[in-house]
Amino acid sequence: MDGLKLKILELLKEDSRRSAGLIATMLGETEEAVQAAIRQLEDDKTIVKYATVVNWSKVDDEKVTALIEVQMTPERGRGFDALAERIYLYPEVRSLYLMSGAYDLLVEIEGKNLKQVASFVSSKLSTLEGVLSTKTYFILKKYKQDGFVFEDHEGDHRMLVSP
Repeated sequence: MDGLKLKILELLKEDSRRSAGLIATMLGETEEAVQAAIRQLEDDKTIVKYATVVNWSKVDDEKVTALIEVQMTPERGRGFDALAERIYLYPEVRSLYLMSGAYDLLVEIEGKNLKQVASFVSSKLSTLEGVLSTKTYFILKKYKQDGFVFEDHEGDHRMLVSP
């Protein structure tokens, strides 16, 4: 991938509302070149979606997010992909990652309450053929997501010490 496209991706990742004209100005390029590059990135699915990062704790919406470690047996000929596909097709699944280490998949799910999340794990996820074990962790509070800090942090109030 050329340098222009990488720079455009970084700028859009930082703020997806930036216009092609603003990006062109920031990079010293023509607006037409930036528009063409963005169109190519969208066509080849490098840019999949433009999204907004929302601090859901500020909204009166009771959602529960959980991270689930899944240990599994890979399928002959398809490895982890077949089971991963079955898992990511569930609407509760927000993200799914193949991991290295003590477990194979990390599943992020979202539900209306703890009971709904527990039901998903016990009746859908853990019953899939090939799933050996699961460990569920509930997210209590998000401090930072996708590079954005949700809470204002207190400054350093320590006194300066000089020699």
